[in-house]
Amino acid sequence: MVSFDFSGKNVVVTGASRGIGRAVAIKMAEAGARVLVHFQKNKKAAAETLRLMSQPKRGSHFALRADLADPAAIREMVDEIDKEFEKVDILVNNAGIFEPQAIDMNFDDWADAWQNTINVNLMGAVHLTYHIARRMVKSGGGKIVNVSSRGAFRGEPDHPAYGASKAALNAFGQSMAVKLAPDNVQVFTLAPGFVETDMAEDFLKGDTGEAILKQYPGGKVASPEEVANAVCYFASQGQEMASGAILDLNGASYLRS
Repeated sequence: MVSFDFSGKNVVVTGASRGIGRAVAIKMAEAGARVLVHFQKNKKAAAETLRLMSQPKRGSHFALRADLADPAAIREMVDEIDKEFEKVDILVNNAGIFEPQAIDMNFDDWADAWQNTINVNLMGAVHLTYHIARRMVKSGGGKIVNVSSRGAFRGEPDHPAYGASKAALNAFGQSMAVKLAPDNVQVFTLAPGFVETDMAEDFLKGDTGEAILKQYPGGKVASPEEVANAVCYFASQGQEMASGAILDLNGASYLRS
């Protein structure tokens, strides 16, 4: 088992009610952090994340609802975070949506799907990073980990807005890594392939499941815990020189030069 130490750290994890976000929140709590569990809709699932984090000596964790597509809602969430955390040490921009877009859709549906995806997957992370990074600079530093996707590189023909949003998130993270380096704030990006989450379940267990597994020479996709280990690795002390890096985490299913 990989071991980490986040004792005394305050952590914000978006999309933490399930999947990768839940695994990150639990692992960081186990390592001593105090964690904000962000969720957008599923309060019951967020409560379950908190329950799984509520073992003795894991600190006082809490959950907040916010629509990351709404800049005003992000500002309100940050105001609530300020009431709980004296500072934020680690931000994990994990929340994302995966809506289909096809050129045979009517234009209004096409435009809405693109706008929704960009607003959540890209602009939500952009606006939250704006608020949290400013606080990190004032408090002497911090770490930001963005969860992207291999789709940013290989393309997403049935979900082009998703691929485009993640490619933009990659560029945003690298830009911020350069900009924030003098202020001791490091920014990292992970690009997983398919992960065994609720969002991917229909693809992995449906008609496309066999074809997806054939993309993976190891015959399996990642677990949320494997991705959480990588998030925690970047967020740990001693990995500062990896700032600006984009780590492929796709089991050699897609290799890029």
